[in-house]
Amino acid sequence: MGKKILLVDDTKFMRMMLRNILQTKGYEIVDEAGDGLEAIEKYKQHKPDLVTMDIVMPNMTGIEAVKHITSEDSNATIIMVTAVGQESKVKEAIQAGAKGYIVKPFQAPQVLEEVKKLIGE
Repeated sequence: MGKKILLVDDTKFMRMMLRNILQTKGYEIVDEAGDGLEAIEKYKQHKPDLVTMDIVMPNMTGIEAVKHITSEDSNATIIMVTAVGQESKVKEAIQAGAKGYIVKPFQAPQVLEEVKKLIGE
């Protein structure tokens, strides 16, 4: 069985793209969330090996969600998914506990490389 991943993005299309990329390499998508609050709940429920976390979302930003998740689980592995031009936000997310990032628009090889670097195959 593959490593478990939680996808967090307020755009269903982005979650679908990530799902397609990751499932082709045998990763198991355990769930999806559309905002930071939902991400926290689903993280507690599934304890995934990895979370892909969008930064800009309604209700609670990805950075706030990272702070919350890592305060409860210091071993959480979270990759930020960010639009071009949000480098300062990425630094903030890394300081909050994120382990890496992917820039949108992304290509499958860069997503897989970042995931493999953090959790292996």
